[in-house]
This record gives sequence, structure tokens and C-alpha cells, in this order.
Amino acid sequence: MSQTTAALRLRRAIARTRQETRDRPPAGRRPEDADDVRGTYATDGALGFDPFPFLRALHDAGSQAVVIGQVAGIMHGSTELTGDLDLLWDGTPDEARALRGALAACGCTALPDLGREQVGYRVTGADGDLCTPALRWGELDVTPCLARAETTHDPAGFTVRYAALDDLIRMRRALGRPKDHRRADELAHLRRTPPHTG
Repeated sequence: MSQTTAALRLRRAIARTRQETRDRPPAGRRPEDADDVRGTYATDGALGFDPFPFLRALHDAGSQAVVIGQVAGIMHGSTELTGDLDLLWDGTPDEARALRGALAACGCTALPDLGREQVGYRVTGADGDLCTPALRWGELDVTPCLARAETTHDPAGFTVRYAALDDLIRMRRALGRPKDHRRADELAHLRRTPPHTG
């Protein structure tokens, strides 16, 4: 697979999101209000969703945070769209400093409490959760997911770290919501039959 394939998949998905939500009126539902079946694509988070400025800021700040959730699924070939960007990070002071720098660079005026195992954030173009391995994922220890993360190179000149396919499937199964089972099944199918990368 090309080093840019995952980034290009995400760029195509964001363009599709923009097209499909162009005429959708706001419903007053933030990503944190998403249900367990349709996910954040059915919320206002999908309106104007553009994670790329924040992903670039993470790269520029030297962050080693790993993209998880449905954005990572899209990067592996999932066709389901989303409206939030979730990240896994190691909880260390150095990484917290990098995250704060990236958040501030992208318009986050109320910096989240990075001492928590899970905290929401909002920047221009994206909302989501910042999670550390201290957060319970059922019986799954997600710490090794940080070291096993894959890297893709965006054509705009930055890199993105995202959860490896098998780790993402395990994370989905551990969470166990209807949307997680559905997306894990899709990812498992992609593992057996990788999508066309042309």
C-alpha cells in the first residue's frame, strides 16, 4: 500500500461528507449526543467536519497521538462517514504539552483537562475525545496500540499516526455498541479483502 493511501482515503471521505451534508440544516445535536447506532455522522459534527488542520497541527507540534475511532476506520477503507476525530495518547507530560500546542494552534480557547483519562475537545473543523490507555476498553489493554500505530503521509506535507487494523477491530469489539459491532465486521472483511487503492 502506498504511504499516502490512508490519507487520500480520508481526504475523499471528507469531500464526500461535505457534499452529502451541504444542504443538511443543523439539528442542535453535538457529537457527544450521538446515538450508539448511527454515530456522529448523524449529528452536527458532520457539518463542516474537517480534521486536517488539527492533524497537521499535531504533526507540527511533534505529537505522537494516534487516530482511533471511525476516522481510523476510514483510513483503513471503511465506507461509513463520521463527524468526530478521536485520539489515543500516552498521558505523559511531554505529549500533553504537544497536544496543548496543537489545540491552541487550531482555535481551542478552552483547553481541556488533560489530566483526565478521557476528555472532549473542540477545534476549528473538528470535535472529539482525547483518550489515554487508563480509560477502560472492556477487558482490552490499549497501551500496545500506541506502539503498533501505522503512519500515512498526507500530500500536503505532514504525517498522521492511526491505529493498526487489528487493534482497531479489537477496540471496536471491546466497546461493543451496535455501531462498533457493525464497523468491526466491516473492518474484519477489509482485513480479508483489502479495498482497491487505485
